[in-house]
Amino acid sequence: MKTITILDIPFINTTQREFIIILDQHIKNKEKSFVITANPEIVMKAEDDPSFKSYINKADYVTADGIGIILASRMLKTALPERVTGFDSMLKLLEIANEKQYKIFLLGAHPDTLKVTVEKVATNYPDIQLVGYHDGYFDWDQNDIIEQIRATQPDITFVALGVPRQEKWIAEHINQFSHGIFIGVGGSFDVIAGTVKRAPKIWRKLNLEWLYRLIKQPSRWRRMLALPLFALKIAKIKMFGTRK
Repeated sequence: MKTITILDIPFINTTQREFIIILDQHIKNKEKSFVITANPEIVMKAEDDPSFKSYINKADYVTADGIGIILASRMLKTALPERVTGFDSMLKLLEIANEKQYKIFLLGAHPDTLKVTVEKVATNYPDIQLVGYHDGYFDWDQNDIIEQIRATQPDITFVALGVPRQEKWIAEHINQFSHGIFIGVGGSFDVIAGTVKRAPKIWRKLNLEWLYRLIKQPSRWRRMLALPLFALKIAKIKMFGTRK
């Protein structure tokens, strides 16, 4: 697949629908894929943290999760067609898994949140094979998560450990598995469980989901500082051909 590079990050040039078709084909072929859904905050973190950037470089696909990425691609005359978000990708993959009885594994979130997520997935997608789950509160160096996933051989593993833990976990462990989609989905379990509300459709349509989240969670303001820094980098590239 063709990619569009923004600040050294290669974003797959695809739509949400096309991307799910690609992942479904990997599942059918018993292939392995590492997916990162990246917004400007993630891109800026990669700019500042070489180890985090190395995790991104190991991904098979990086998608444009954030309107800032789409706007940047347009400014640089390499327009990406639309956002391909972690949450929407998870929902679409759950729909396909329900239709085709794929096996899934859920990794991440608070134990209480994970419990509700498991219940809702089982209720809303009754034909899915939910083969295992584990919360995000575990000792990084001493746990049996790898063994659980190997034993159950899921077609899709949703990793909701937040940035950068989910990317680090997948990058460090994906070589230990023979097949399956491994995708970081951030706070998606919280949204499914209802502990966090997604922005209403009108806010998403206006590309203001980031503002809604900031209003609902003012503590995110420090993280949001990455947005103007990202915009400045893109403006410099557009004007001077360099981000320095």
